[in-house]
Amino acid sequence: MKTNLYLSLLFLVLAYPLTAQTSGPIIEFDTTIIDYGIVENSSDGKRVFTFINNGDQDLIIKNVASSCGCTIPKKPEAPIAPGERGEIVVEYDTKNRKGPFRKTITVTTNVTENPIVALKIKGEVLPKP
Repeated sequence: MKTNLYLSLLFLVLAYPLTAQTSGPIIEFDTTIIDYGIVENSSDGKRVFTFINNGDQDLIIKNVASSCGCTIPKKPEAPIAPGERGEIVVEYDTKNRKGPFRKTITVTTNVTENPIVALKIKGEVLPKP
């Protein structure tokens, strides 16, 4: 009988780490890819990536950077509280660019596991008429 009790306690002690919750901020994007499709020259190049903090601590977007100067990303300045939503606004230059494009926006956060997220935009800008 004591053996069964000891085995049960041992199992609980060993299984606890498997069921323990991860603490800290957790960022989850609605989508990590935005397809502009085919857009007119000089059309609105602004798009929005939305996300939620599914963690139990404030999420801080430390930095957002684009793979080129033709894409300007903007990050939230204030921390995102647990359960709250936020936005990364991206503006692609459709006035001075034409043809197909694929760009990456790198988001650096205070998330413990996987603090860097890569967002992608793609599409095609038609030539000036």
